[in-house]
Amino acid sequence: MRRLIVNADDFGMTAGVSRGILIAHRRGIVTSTTMLVNGDVDRHLVTEALDAGLGLGLHVNFTLGAPLTRGRSLVGEDGRFVRDPQRAAARADSKEAGREVDAQIEKFMTLARRPPTHLDSHHHVGIYGPVREAFLEAAARLAIPVRSEDSSARAGARTRRLKTTDHFFGGSGPDPYWSLARTLGHLRRLPPGVSEFMTHPGLFDETLSYSRYGRQRETELVGLGNPEARAAAAALGIRLSTFREI
Repeated sequence: MRRLIVNADDFGMTAGVSRGILIAHRRGIVTSTTMLVNGDVDRHLVTEALDAGLGLGLHVNFTLGAPLTRGRSLVGEDGRFVRDPQRAAARADSKEAGREVDAQIEKFMTLARRPPTHLDSHHHVGIYGPVREAFLEAAARLAIPVRSEDSSARAGARTRRLKTTDHFFGGSGPDPYWSLARTLGHLRRLPPGVSEFMTHPGLFDETLSYSRYGRQRETELVGLGNPEARAAAAALGIRLSTFREI
C-alpha cells in the first residue's frame, strides 16, 4: 500500500496563497493544508477549506510576523519574530515557547472550531529545541500527528508515540519545487508506506511581494493542481490521504 499526503503549507499567509491552495485541492492532488494563525486570516476562506474536505492543521510559526503572546525571547528589537529558524529557536525561553504554541492552537480552534488534524512548522522551526519540545508536547496533549522532515524528527515523534509519516519529500529553495514534471516523477517513484509531499502552491498577489518564495507558488499550483497529477496517482494505485487517516 502506498498512501500519500500532499500538504500545502502557509494557508492564511495571504488571500492569494489560500485561494491557490483551494484550487490545487479541487483540481489536483493537494489533500491537506496547514494554517498560519498569527496574521489576519480570512475566516470565510477557512470555512471554504473545511467545507471542501481539506485536512486542516496548524503551521506553528516562530519566524514570520509577530507572536500572539508577549514572550520577549521570541522577538527581535522590532517586536517581531526572528526570521532565521535556528536562531529563533535557540533564543526562545522554553516556557515562552510553550505559551506561544498554546496560543496558536487556541487561535486555530477559534478560527476552525475544531482541533488541527496535525502540526508542522514554518521554516521547520519545530525541529529545533526548545521549540521542538513545546511542539511535540502540544501534539501529544492533543493526540494528533506531526510532520517528520527527516529520520531524526521521525524517531523523536515515535519515541513520544506520536503518529507521523514514513517518508517526507519537498523543498523551498529559490527555484519552484513542485513542477508538473517533478510531481509526476515523485509519484512514479513513491515508496511503500505513508509519504508526505510538503508543498507551497498559491496565487501571487501584492501582499506576497515581500516573500522570496512568491511567484514560484504559481508554478507549484500548476504542478499540483492539475488533473494530470490526479490521474497519475490513481493509475499508480496511490491512495491520497490526510493526516487524519494515519
